Amino acid sequence: AKDKITGFEGIIIGHCKYLFGCDQYGIAPPAKDGEAKSSQWFDEGRIEVLGKGILPEEVQVEKNGGPNRDCP
Repeated sequence: AKDKITGFEGIIIGHCKYLFGCDQYGIAPPAKDGEAKSSQWFDEGRIEVLGKGILPEEVQVEKNGGPNRDCP
C-alpha cells in the first residue's frame, strides 16, 4: 500500500477502527540492510492499495495471539 500524500509504501499490517468513525491502517515499510523500520498509521482515505501484498493466511500460525490474547 502507499500513502497518497507522502508516498510512504509498505505492507498493511494493521487496521484500527476508532469509536468516532476514523479508520486507520498501519503500514510497515520494507526492511533495509536487514533492519526493520518503524510502521506508520494513515487515515483510510489516504491509502492506495498497490497489490495483493501478503494475505493473513500466509502468516498464520496454529495458535494466534498477542499480549492480551488471554483477556476476555
